[in-house]
Amino acid sequence: MRDSTALLRLDRRTLLALAAALAAAPALIAPPALAAGLKTVTLLGDSITAGYGLGAADALPNQLALALTRIGANARVRGAGVSGDTTADALARVDFSVQPDTDLCVVALGGNDLLQGVDPKMVEANLTAIVRRLKARRLRVLIAGMRAPVSIGADYARAFNAVFPAVARSEHAGLYPYLLDGVGGDARLNQSDHIHPNPAGVKIIASRLAPVVARALTAR
Repeated sequence: MRDSTALLRLDRRTLLALAAALAAAPALIAPPALAAGLKTVTLLGDSITAGYGLGAADALPNQLALALTRIGANARVRGAGVSGDTTADALARVDFSVQPDTDLCVVALGGNDLLQGVDPKMVEANLTAIVRRLKARRLRVLIAGMRAPVSIGADYARAFNAVFPAVARSEHAGLYPYLLDGVGGDARLNQSDHIHPNPAGVKIIASRLAPVVARALTAR
C-alpha cells in the first residue's frame, strides 16, 4: 500500500508539472526566428515560479525573460514550478521537469519547507541532491535562496538561512541569496495572502534576478 501511495503521489506531481508547463507555454515559447540560438533557463521551483494567483504574462518565467531582454541577454525562460512543492517533492521530479535543452537551471525552493518546519538538515540534503543531479547532466545551476524570519525561532532561522550558501559553496553552484529580495514582507508588492508576489512584486524579482542569471549563463 505504501508503494502504491508513493506512485500515485509521483503521478500527481508529474501531471501538475506538465500542466504548469503547458499553461505557461504561450508566454514562454519564442517564434522560431527569435528562438534560434537562444539559451534556455529553467526555473525549478514552487508556487513563486509557477505564478500562483497570476496570469502567465505576469508570472516570473515570462517577466524574467523580459528582464533579460532589457539587459541584452535574450533567453528562453521555462517555468518548472509546482505549487506546494518542497525540496523533497522537487527532488522526486527534477529528472523529468528539467528538460535536456536547459543551459541554466535556477533552483528556487525552500519556501514550503519553511512553512512546514522541515529540518534544515533535510532541506540541505535535498538541495544538494538536486544540484548534483543537475550537474551530473552538465547543466549550470543557480540557487535562489529563501530566508526564515527570526520570529519563527532564532535557532531554526539561523540554520535554515545557512542552507543555501552552504550548498552553493559545497557544490560550486551560483547563488542568488534571497529570491524575494526587495519584495518579501512588503504588503504593496504581495497578494492578499502576504506570501505570493503580485505583478509589481514579480517585476522587481525579475529585474534583480536577471543580471545574476545573465552572468551565470556566460560563466565558465
